[in-house]
Amino acid sequence: MTDKYNNYDKYPEVSIKGYDKCAWQGYEDILKELKQSFSTLKKEKVILVLDFYPGVREEEILQAFTKLNPSLVIKSEDYTYNEDTINSMIKDYLTEDRVFGVLTTKKLQDLFIQEKIEEAQSTIDNLNEGIVLVYGVGASLITKGDILLYFDLARWEIQLRFRAGMENWKANNCKDPILSKYKRGYFVEWRLADKHKKNIFSQINYLIDTNQKDNPKMITGDAIRAGLKQVAEKPFRVVPYFDPGVWGGQWMKEVCGLDKDSPNFAWSFDGVPEENSLYLKFGEVKVEVPSINAVFFEPKKLLGERVHSRFGTEFPIRFDFLDTMGGGNLSLQVHPLTEYIQETFGMHYTQDESYYMLDCGEDACVYLGVKEGIDKDEMIKDLKRAEKGEISFPDYKYINKFPAKKHDHFLIPAGTIHCSGKNSMVLEISATPYIFTFKLWDWERVGLDGLPRPIHLKHGEKVIQWDRDTKWVKENLIDQVEVLTEEDGIRVEKTGLHTREFIETIRHWFSKPVLHKTNGSVNVLNLVEGAEAIVESPSGNFEPFIVHYAETFIIPACIEEYTIRPYGKSEGKEIATIKAYVR
Repeated sequence: MTDKYNNYDKYPEVSIKGYDKCAWQGYEDILKELKQSFSTLKKEKVILVLDFYPGVREEEILQAFTKLNPSLVIKSEDYTYNEDTINSMIKDYLTEDRVFGVLTTKKLQDLFIQEKIEEAQSTIDNLNEGIVLVYGVGASLITKGDILLYFDLARWEIQLRFRAGMENWKANNCKDPILSKYKRGYFVEWRLADKHKKNIFSQINYLIDTNQKDNPKMITGDAIRAGLKQVAEKPFRVVPYFDPGVWGGQWMKEVCGLDKDSPNFAWSFDGVPEENSLYLKFGEVKVEVPSINAVFFEPKKLLGERVHSRFGTEFPIRFDFLDTMGGGNLSLQVHPLTEYIQETFGMHYTQDESYYMLDCGEDACVYLGVKEGIDKDEMIKDLKRAEKGEISFPDYKYINKFPAKKHDHFLIPAGTIHCSGKNSMVLEISATPYIFTFKLWDWERVGLDGLPRPIHLKHGEKVIQWDRDTKWVKENLIDQVEVLTEEDGIRVEKTGLHTREFIETIRHWFSKPVLHKTNGSVNVLNLVEGAEAIVESPSGNFEPFIVHYAETFIIPACIEEYTIRPYGKSEGKEIATIKAYVR
């Protein structure tokens, strides 16, 4: 296990310039600022709208804001359809599957009763003076009011609240398994909320970070919009998070400085804007917002025109960690083909991926593709028997197993059976639809909750590409490194990905500055060798940006060109980055 670097930054920040006095922390200061805003309106009646992302602590917020002594309080949920009706409306999107649903095409307003909204609007109109407080998910569908506040929340914090017993929005399901809550969030709830957020974001007067209990942070709408614009014009990192798992290892504990008392850490998202968040610093106030906000509201600068035209406001590249050092094998799995994910789940692109071996033990391996000449019907039969507990699946009979060493890069186009073995530290570089993993075999394990982990043979057997056998895998997916250029102090290598995959990956080994060009696509990089590096602008368009070993960082497409060179402890030494971009 590597132990020479331990400078990984778990709490990266982006300092926002020009808005130091546009942020407030704590309910007392927030309410004081709002009262000042009321006075500038010079109106007898002030309509204050508090629009929530699903999952914010409603009781906490209402308790604080009723100190404004509103004359009328309106709760948005009173104007939606009831729970049973909503469940019926979204049933087809949730499906009977334990894990997978279908992305909803509905909008948040579809769950509100228009006649009741008109009644609420009439009630507000009939009040002549005082403060009207309208609050809840979709509150601005009733009225935009005089002052509109949006209460935001990071995706990872929502998942932690689900684990602690929180219900989904408009659902009496606090005791449901986390998988059920996550499925409702992923396929329905968050899709509705994100569409709604996009529609009103340009109109909000303030945004409030509600990630910490009883510690809200508020910034003006102008500040958050300017902040996201600044993020999209310079290198940045998202806030990583880490989680244990049944196959988890010990590497990230040491290298990333995690809790030594935790049994393990199985995986980390460090470069997944859909799930990660951003720490934005406004003066002395640090605000946490979902990093997907930068994609939603600055897509052309961040993604590039070409990538934006292809993927819309989705971030197509994902970097994450899979730690099995001292742990166990990942589940044997396969990802859906493009046509399958389109027709079955409503996604327009699939999870092609790759395993970059950031570190390895001596016995590390990767399971990849099927052996030559196997009977596919017999293999499916054995997988089904293993799922029932009748046998232990004889992987050695059907699945290739290849040795792995540090800096190997295994390519895994969708439809290829795969998994990483124990004693590996994988930097997974892939397309973003991360939820669509069809487990075929899980080594007779149960989850951390004591329940059998879901197996998805009904999906998996429909997408396995049986021609991805030993010969094909060796020729197409293993040891595909191609030296592109080499000069004194710099070696540039193409390491993948397969031609079926839209992501290209380039590795640079260097001991002096390297010039990079974004070529119209957002770049995502990781420092895979060396203690430190510094990213600089040849034209001075952004401040120098320091990165450390194993950190993932994002270069917006609009930067066009940048340099990376060894820095600090790495000066005078050879270091390496892996870079991914959309072809």
